[in-house]
Amino acid sequence: MNKLNIFLVILSLFVTTGCAGCSDNDDNVSTVEISVKGDDVLIAADGSVAKLTIESNDIYYVDSNSPFATVSKKSGVKGTSDLDVTFEANTSYTTRTAIIALGNKDYKKEISITQSGKEKPTVEPNSPETSAPDGYELVWSDEFDGANLSSDWTYEVQNSGWVNNELQNYRKGLIDGKYTVEVKDGLLNINCFKGSDGKIYSGRIKAKESTGWKYGYIEARIKLPKGKGTWPAFWMMPCKVDWEKEGWPKCGEIDIMEEVGANPNYVSSSLHAEGHVHTLGNQVTHEMLCEGAEDDFHTYTIEWSKEKIVTYVDGKLQLSYKSDGTVKNYPYDKAYYIILNLAWGGDWGGYKGIDESALPTSMLVDYVRVFQKK
Repeated sequence: MNKLNIFLVILSLFVTTGCAGCSDNDDNVSTVEISVKGDDVLIAADGSVAKLTIESNDIYYVDSNSPFATVSKKSGVKGTSDLDVTFEANTSYTTRTAIIALGNKDYKKEISITQSGKEKPTVEPNSPETSAPDGYELVWSDEFDGANLSSDWTYEVQNSGWVNNELQNYRKGLIDGKYTVEVKDGLLNINCFKGSDGKIYSGRIKAKESTGWKYGYIEARIKLPKGKGTWPAFWMMPCKVDWEKEGWPKCGEIDIMEEVGANPNYVSSSLHAEGHVHTLGNQVTHEMLCEGAEDDFHTYTIEWSKEKIVTYVDGKLQLSYKSDGTVKNYPYDKAYYIILNLAWGGDWGGYKGIDESALPTSMLVDYVRVFQKK
């Protein structure tokens, strides 16, 4: 827990209504002096309060347009007074700055208060927390320890039938008082449920959609949902695709982990490209039994390089595929982004039918971590 950071702001407002030698029709002149101390101190990432002491010889207003920082009052009186600026927890790894405005009708002074980002997890290769091989370093992760989903994620919003004849409607936010995606108790919850309108709702989110990562050791610790009809997935798609020229599957798709509730605890990895895809019956895929996949958390991993793709379940080999140097069979040589979703029904998820009595159900994610070569 960081110590409370204190900002001392001394605001002096001097208003002069005239000056020697000025003619009677000169405009009034306003002179203001500002002194700020302690503006280089960082506010803690966990949501501290900045306590300001303001001294003024006139009344003044207070304003903050920062959505993560609130001020304890909107105005102050002549003399010495206190002002608290309360910060929400910063769930990202980057710093952010709140702008607090103080002044009167003749003057405005903006004060910057910076809040630190949360500390990156100190996960070392080959530690009990990860199986990353030597030579890799952590470049990004989400431990889902904050109150909300970080800004690194974006939502997919689509209606049922969008792909694979799936029955869910992907939405962001609340439906009938329930979130499709939420962070609570240190876990990401992707929820699938039936709404009051009879429709099925669920969530699909994408990490670093515009930039992604090219190659690396990527893993997530996940507890899968139960129920015939569920289709959870942890997978990747390329960031920048000319869909008119490439399209799917020519662009490439990497499925690190998929499972359908009709075949519980059997998890699979698959690769899709122009040269190998399930629609042609020559897909690259492998399925294995993961005992208790729907009862507890298990780790699903990909080690991806220019030469090959290898996936693991709890450190056990799942799939291994080597590049032949052709775009047709190995389009996996560009940046891809991460996707987490929970589908309902569809060509595979509903191949044995669906059981709506399983709803609501959730896919729980403890963390997602990306390692790359040093």
